[in-house]
Amino acid sequence: MTDRSFVFGVDLDGVVADFYGGLRPIAAEWLGVSIESLPERISWGLAEWGVAHAPGGYDALHKFAVMQRELFLKLPPTARAPQALRRLSKAGVRIRIITHRLFIKYFHQIAVSQTIQWLDRHDIPYWDLCFMQEKTAVGADLYIEDSPSNIERLRAEGAKTIVFTNSTNEHLPGPRANTWDEVAEMVLAEKVEWERRVSELP
Repeated sequence: MTDRSFVFGVDLDGVVADFYGGLRPIAAEWLGVSIESLPERISWGLAEWGVAHAPGGYDALHKFAVMQRELFLKLPPTARAPQALRRLSKAGVRIRIITHRLFIKYFHQIAVSQTIQWLDRHDIPYWDLCFMQEKTAVGADLYIEDSPSNIERLRAEGAKTIVFTNSTNEHLPGPRANTWDEVAEMVLAEKVEWERRVSELP
């Protein structure tokens, strides 16, 4: 038996937050091109936007977006993500936000502050907020991710992971979810199964 709750490890960018939708107009401004010239369907690394060929590459765009345009504060939430997470929290799921937003040096305070404000602004419930790359290190019973490399790493380490579908990860096998309503149903079903296994422990 255990007295802990079922833990759901939740990625932010591309899953709860519409990262590419929010970054696209900022990237157009930074690159000096029309937003229409930047396709909505992209691959990991944004090769379709030509960011790698601009001075400073993606890191420079990312820093501009966060520092000058408050990207992490102004990102739109993914459709129905806040509502689904509130539903899961009410059902007793422990939501553990795990994000790798601190990969560029010297603006961690701003990134963390914007992240917390954004979560509060959209009334997104969570028990834990972890800023780290190695997501299995913090532990969860089920994860949701959109990054192909993170999904493959999590699964290689035996972590159950839902793919949140976008154009960067369509080649990966399921389980996957296309909407947050689907996510909620999958998480609740997994929670029931987890509780059954736990109840059978000595």
